[in-house]
Amino acid sequence: QVQLVESGGGLVQAGGSLRLSCAASGSIFSINRMGWYRQAPGKQRELVAGITRGGNTHYADSVKGRFTISRDNAKNTVYLQMNSLKPEDTAVYYCNAQDTDWALWGQGTQVTVSS
Repeated sequence: QVQLVESGGGLVQAGGSLRLSCAASGSIFSINRMGWYRQAPGKQRELVAGITRGGNTHYADSVKGRFTISRDNAKNTVYLQMNSLKPEDTAVYYCNAQDTDWALWGQGTQVTVSS
């Protein structure tokens, strides 16, 4: 079974940038949808961005124009480029893979944006 490992989180000042990576232990070429979610303390996990097998993307309204999701099937990796970060972007970010009848999660990576 494919496993997902996130990296790239850290502490950044407001207005800064980070790039998260999600490395899969197996091929992601055929996986219908890959995505990034986040969960802030005391809040529910929410979708940040998703990308389909065909390359179609969608974003939460709160990150549109600032975040970009991409997938490199050759490297079995999904990225989340985060620009113009805000303190409210502070959360644990999780990578997600979904297909018809299953879903996988990574362990999460902490992103902290200071004001």
